[in-house]
Amino acid sequence: MGRLPLDQIDAFVTAARLRNLTRAAEAMHLTVSALSHRMRLLEERVGHRLLARGPRGVELTPQGQRLFDAVATPLDAIEHALQRLSVRNEHVVTLSLIPSMATAWLVPRLPEFLARHPELGLNLQSSTHVVDFEREAVDVALRLGGGHWPGVQSEFLFEEWLAPVASPDFVKHHGKPALAKLGNLPLLGDPSNRWKDWFARFGGQAPVRYVTQFDDTETLHQAAAQGVGVALARGTLAEPLIRAGRLVALTGKRLNAGFAHYLVYPERSLDHRGFQQVRSWLLEQAKATGK
Repeated sequence: MGRLPLDQIDAFVTAARLRNLTRAAEAMHLTVSALSHRMRLLEERVGHRLLARGPRGVELTPQGQRLFDAVATPLDAIEHALQRLSVRNEHVVTLSLIPSMATAWLVPRLPEFLARHPELGLNLQSSTHVVDFEREAVDVALRLGGGHWPGVQSEFLFEEWLAPVASPDFVKHHGKPALAKLGNLPLLGDPSNRWKDWFARFGGQAPVRYVTQFDDTETLHQAAAQGVGVALARGTLAEPLIRAGRLVALTGKRLNAGFAHYLVYPERSLDHRGFQQVRSWLLEQAKATGK
């Protein structure tokens, strides 16, 4: 059969674990087309279909399951061995975070960090997939959730809050209503349907229907900035639009989102000198954000 096709096996194992070709391609920093090409080559090599499309992505065929059971653990062992042998650059820190958090919170603060630590290089990996510290060369991540993830250290950064916002032109036309009258305005449906929690907490009546329903928070914020209606915005992500004058808070009241931002890292990062500096700076920035 010739040389062992480790790149094809890695593509297969990643796709089998994530059960989604798009997410697998993102995790491997490939295009979906390139990942699919590797899969086809491997299937031609073994003479069997290994993955089949299912209702929720891709599923292992019986032959694929047998191959996965045989190669996944040895492949992990190879990756772990390479990580232990690799020389770590103490002046480069790899940070993983979701794109919206990178754009809205981290990037505006980067000039201050780079001015303070010109000797450090910060490698940002912006992705929606949850980093696997065992398999990926990532030193630290910013995560949103409850703060409990197995096998990693997590430190609280700050709470996430929700508040109604609208464009300045919208406010000029409609005014800032009393809390009890907020439901009379054109409201934009948020991805998690948190308006019901807002009205339960602060009073008033939810509308019979929302002007438009959104399944993406960034798009929701942009629609509010365009004057489409009132959004129940996430404070962290809406902050740049508020600073730029494109959104206005309609009230000083805030609703706890029920989750928070955390600094997450594996134990191996604790002896990384560059990580310690990045960690201190992030905790400092988080403290200022939470005030």
